Amino acid sequence: MTPVDHAQLALHLEVASTPKPGNVDRHREYDDLRFEHFLAGAVGARPGLRLAAGNDGGDPDSIPGLGDAFERGVRGMSQQDGDNTQFGCLLLLVPLVRAATTDRLSQSGVTSVTAATTVDDAAGFYRAFEYVDVAVDDPPPEADALDVRRGGDAVPTLRERGLTLADVMALSADRDGNASEWTTGFERTFRAADRVLADDGPITDRLARVFLDCLAERPDTLVAIEHGEERARAVSRRAADVQGDLDAAADLADAFHEEGINPGTTADLVAATAFVALEWGVRV
Repeated sequence: MTPVDHAQLALHLEVASTPKPGNVDRHREYDDLRFEHFLAGAVGARPGLRLAAGNDGGDPDSIPGLGDAFERGVRGMSQQDGDNTQFGCLLLLVPLVRAATTDRLSQSGVTSVTAATTVDDAAGFYRAFEYVDVAVDDPPPEADALDVRRGGDAVPTLRERGLTLADVMALSADRDGNASEWTTGFERTFRAADRVLADDGPITDRLARVFLDCLAERPDTLVAIEHGEERARAVSRRAADVQGDLDAAADLADAFHEEGINPGTTADLVAATAFVALEWGVRV
């Protein structure tokens, strides 16, 4: 399989893994956000993932930017009835696919990829917010002009300030888990992939266990945005109580579902983890 195949498969494996307390999986869904929406979103994202992989053997100087790849992936992902299914997953997968395509799937390799991003890449990232509703925190007052919810309207400010996509991620790294991955060489992703490789059994079970590990280690950004920092820390403590026990995690999944707790940023990390594990040789 190619990196593009593995990226699409990683999106499918993330939603198929169960239990991942609070997230849609093959056993739990919501009236307006269903398992099938995630499957369709992964298929729709494939053209963007292909752009992330390059230009299929064309002129090396015309390789699409990561921002264009991300925007195309989100646009395709959005063509299903569940609205935003995998925005954060794609933000992590796009640079990882580019790194894997260039034989640099390592922390240093993906750091080289993100460091090479441009202002045009940042513009593509902002435009992607026009396709789906994304839960984000309010920016500081001094950064209001760079609020991602402005979409393409923020692009003149990006160009005026010369901000690359890596720069934009750095601005949010202290309060957003996905942006933090961009600024740390995807440290948590690679560490979690090592755990998946060291584990055994079906990969969906391994990913469910690594989801609990990651949620226990760090409060989830989306939970913090929707319910506050203290609630996010409490959710992590509850995940730590059931680490490694998928039966207990199933009970926690039911509880989170009833409480409206959705650790979606941790699910994004699991999708990225699945991709790295597949590229490193985990077989399905």
